[in-house]
Amino acid sequence: MLWFRNLIFYRFTPEPGFTPEHLEEALSQHPFRPCGSQELSSLGWSRPVKEMDDMLVFASQGFMLINLLQEERILPASVVKDALADKVDSIEAEESRKVYRKEKLQLKDEVVLDLLPRSFTRRKGLHALVMPQQGWIAVDATSHKRAEELLNALREALGSLKVELPLTHLSADKVMTGWLTGEALPQGWALSDECELRDPMAEGAKISIKGQELLSEEIQAHLEAGMLAKRLAVDWQQQVELVLHEDLSLHRLRLTEEFRDQIDADTPDDVMAAYDADIARMGLEFTRLLPEILTAMGGEAPRGN
Repeated sequence: MLWFRNLIFYRFTPEPGFTPEHLEEALSQHPFRPCGSQELSSLGWSRPVKEMDDMLVFASQGFMLINLLQEERILPASVVKDALADKVDSIEAEESRKVYRKEKLQLKDEVVLDLLPRSFTRRKGLHALVMPQQGWIAVDATSHKRAEELLNALREALGSLKVELPLTHLSADKVMTGWLTGEALPQGWALSDECELRDPMAEGAKISIKGQELLSEEIQAHLEAGMLAKRLAVDWQQQVELVLHEDLSLHRLRLTEEFRDQIDADTPDDVMAAYDADIARMGLEFTRLLPEILTAMGGEAPRGN
């Protein structure tokens, strides 16, 4: 089943006339191509599911799945270092002179250019679900840096892109800390067995807890000492398990076994029809989940002009 493993989500204001066809046309102007012989990396849009032909947008029920593909050359620093050392040794032996730092830097560039065409490459896809009707873009990324790479590429393709991280009235670390001290979770939410606590007054002071009762006396003692919850594993609607971070990013998203069994029973046998159902279902679940997260944090806060 197609399902994001991580989630960083943005408020999205689409331009008038934003359609799957419009998005397809924009992305097709920036397709993925493999690295050239002298390129360290290459970035471009690719088909979001491998069974598709050349389409760059998979649209279902108003939700649009896209994929940014990156290829980078693998050139370990140790390989460059050894090749540079051999080149320096050769020059010093043949010309009976010392090679100094400035020349070594120039030689290093030559070594890299010589090694690049012979290096291996690896590819990494980065998916996003565009939800223009609901005003969201959700990126399957573990870091904001990676998510921003996709948004920057999308902005380049479209010419402009109005996105922003949502602001909330309450900070997530304080809300999660409240849940751990016994405050009621929103309806349908439940604590799991994992969290990370940090001391805001002592840099680097943190405690990672896994596989334990989160309302235990030991954890309560840490909270009473002033530590705050920076990430917390929770269960949503007995359908999705996730780890919520203080920046509102969602990690290790996973369908519960019961919910997955229910979905699998309704999944069409045809591969493309199954993908179509997966994208629609994922979009609908995110449409329910994201507002609930913001509501739990006191709701969205207006931005200053």
